[in-house]
Amino acid sequence: MVVGEFDYVVVGAGSAGCVLANRLSADPDVRVALVEAGGTDLANPAVRVPFDLFTLFGSELDWAFTTVPQPELNGRTVPWPRGKGLGGSSTINFQMWVPGHRQDFEPWVEAAGDDWSWEAVAPYFRRTEAWTGDPSEGESYGVDGPLWISPPRDPDPLNARFLAACAELGLKEVVGGLGGGDPTGVALTPLNQLRGARWNSADAYLRPVADRPNLTVLTDLLVHRVVVVDGRATGVETGDGLLTARREVLLSAGAVGSPHLLLLSGIGHGPELRELGIEPVVDLPGVGRNLRDHMFVSAAVRASGEFRLVDADTPENRERYERDRLGPMTSNFAESVAFLRADGGPGAPDVELIFSPVGLTDEGTVPGFGFTVIPLQPRSRGRITLASADPRDAPLIDPGYLSDEEDIRSFVAALRTAERLFATDALRPLVLGPLAPWPGEVDDETLAETVREQASTMFHPVGTCRLGRADDPRAVVDQRLRVRGVEGLRVVDASVIPTLPRGHSHAAVAMLAERAAEFVRDARR
Repeated sequence: MVVGEFDYVVVGAGSAGCVLANRLSADPDVRVALVEAGGTDLANPAVRVPFDLFTLFGSELDWAFTTVPQPELNGRTVPWPRGKGLGGSSTINFQMWVPGHRQDFEPWVEAAGDDWSWEAVAPYFRRTEAWTGDPSEGESYGVDGPLWISPPRDPDPLNARFLAACAELGLKEVVGGLGGGDPTGVALTPLNQLRGARWNSADAYLRPVADRPNLTVLTDLLVHRVVVVDGRATGVETGDGLLTARREVLLSAGAVGSPHLLLLSGIGHGPELRELGIEPVVDLPGVGRNLRDHMFVSAAVRASGEFRLVDADTPENRERYERDRLGPMTSNFAESVAFLRADGGPGAPDVELIFSPVGLTDEGTVPGFGFTVIPLQPRSRGRITLASADPRDAPLIDPGYLSDEEDIRSFVAALRTAERLFATDALRPLVLGPLAPWPGEVDDETLAETVREQASTMFHPVGTCRLGRADDPRAVVDQRLRVRGVEGLRVVDASVIPTLPRGHSHAAVAMLAERAAEFVRDARR
């Protein structure tokens, strides 16, 4: 049963899908469907309040995936939050806007040509952005885009101590923002917020055009597979019937969802698909492979002083937030960020440190502070595979964490930078001792074991449908994000990114979608 006929069907209303829906429906002569498995992002009021972000994990707005047991994490499984509903993961993330380093795009150029160099993509980052802070502090951002970016509206005074500690280690404050192609240094975190409230992709791109007569947004509708007839994608099959696409189907279901859909559609490694009773349509062994992700370990200490985020959830603070958008409710717990090299030398950063002006524990907030420590260029790779041919079954997620032994050494070196910051004149007077599970000063072997016991996802999976040239047997999409071997089908999301950026993936995905919208329009001419 055909339930709708459109020119374009976009699957997934997240960081990429909302952009595509907006840009493609700007042409009144085409009909666009945006299909989302989840519901509206505004069903949960915690979406708007930065302080409430942890309550979103495991909620109706989260796919709540879990990895398979990870051998190098002592057999642990790792929760994998992924956004479900309008806005996708931009609805449950930490709101940090960090495009990364210009060197991140050298592998893109190697994989797919000069059209993906930093110089080529920078204008598309700017197209997405609307810096709302002091102009002198945001010179590297765009000002006319839909995605609002601002510094923390009401930062904790402890951030000043963190900036001073970084200065003691020779790290300079970044002038003009983190969007200029080199985030090396320290800064207050650029946030996707509007006057202290979360501003996600649905806010930026979808709601302003919701009344367009040629745009249909379908929520709570699970796509089962892409329909391919005679080598061409003609639509998608859902639980309610078929949505046909006269021109293109665009998958924007993310680094988990898009390879999952391709595999369900018979696009993947033929022998593995046949084992599950799926007849291969196109043999593309790269689908689901090359999974990469940032991991983190928290290094935190108990401390003396006043910590306004401790026991901050009070009626008075809630009332102040609703009235003025000020106070601790505006905090995303990640108010400052530093990018540096663990060895202290020159070159692109290999460590990110996110400062939290409070101690975070499983029981809540306590007097203290700490760092989210992230090695930026892990070598380990994993894959997404099918658990079954049933589209309602979650795929198997195996990130292969720490499967490359160099990654554990990188983690230990990154954590040593956190120790050096704790020992600075700016922070040392406040420190009372390590905050469990952080062990404090231990030898490398014990620190490595801490990583194996504590490391978790930083929510930046990429690479499972990576782009590449026509002669690359592992590439899933070409330079213009078209799926190899299938006409009328593209993938536009984090899954096409070949390597991890030295930043956060939300910005890169929005840039990709702006670029892809142009590719689609060019194909129509």
